[in-house]
Amino acid sequence: MSFLLGVFIVLALLSAWLTGWVRHYALVRLLDVPNARSSHTRPTPRGGGLGIVVVLLVSGLLAFVYGFLPLSLAMALSAAIPLAVIGFIDDHGDVPARWRFVIQVASAAWAIYWIGGMGVLRVGAFDVEWGLIGYPFGILVMVWMLNLFNFMDGIDGIEASEVIFIGLGAAFLISRGLGFALVPEMLAPLAISAATLGFLVWNWPPARIFMGDVGSGVLGFLLALLMLQTAVTGKLSFFIWIILSGVFLVDATVTLLIRLYRGERWYQAHRSHAYQHASRRYGGHKVVTLGVIFINLFWLLPMASLAQWKPELEFWLALAALFPLAYAAIWLGAGRP
Repeated sequence: MSFLLGVFIVLALLSAWLTGWVRHYALVRLLDVPNARSSHTRPTPRGGGLGIVVVLLVSGLLAFVYGFLPLSLAMALSAAIPLAVIGFIDDHGDVPARWRFVIQVASAAWAIYWIGGMGVLRVGAFDVEWGLIGYPFGILVMVWMLNLFNFMDGIDGIEASEVIFIGLGAAFLISRGLGFALVPEMLAPLAISAATLGFLVWNWPPARIFMGDVGSGVLGFLLALLMLQTAVTGKLSFFIWIILSGVFLVDATVTLLIRLYRGERWYQAHRSHAYQHASRRYGGHKVVTLGVIFINLFWLLPMASLAQWKPELEFWLALAALFPLAYAAIWLGAGRP
């Protein structure tokens, strides 16, 4: 355990150092100037997620070389590389949505192939046979999670805090489900949390650098991959991941559905998510980010733990966990100008 903690600290420190280096570059090449759809008020460099990606690539390669990461999972995780490349290019200038979508689908298909497909998925206390619809379902989940994390990266500290919580929460529950054993499936979420923690040092309100598409899309993709991989292997059920990701899943989904109902273009940039309304209503980014952390720790984590303890009630516990979040999102004005 002390070795694991040491590695966690090293990855966080390395990520913090790399993010500082990226910031020097971004101050010249990747300055985000506020516009009508922005939630920030001063020019701020973006693309800081590059530091996270580099740390994860290096740590993943070393974990594979030293036998901590199986070949199948390493190959699946490698699907994030083209996403990072296209995201970094997009941070410099808009990449057409159709090309981003093609790369997202191809990366998702590659990753699902290497985790062994989506034939059987653990849902609650049951193993559900998906058959031919397994692949399109898995691709849909991964592409939606990737874009969801892009959508939700709108105020200081919120995305990094959410990723750290999901990663640490998943690692804890995976280990607890196996008698607190150290298994390969928990190493990836721990590494993601550590690398993101180093970035959060720079992104905590008031942010000195933004994550950018190079980081947000990759992190959403990796968490979706781990969600499906652990559900396929039975290490952590699908709905537990849904509960852990509840704040982002609910806000992004409710906002999207309301905007579609209003006849708006779903892919157009906006600032009508519930968390963006909350930041304007309650006076800043920090209070909202702290509120999300509070909800995660004192509502979603206990509900996810209860769902793991009572898998036969998992579906109903997921509904109970997410329903108040959906009500709050609608009350805050999600999807409305």
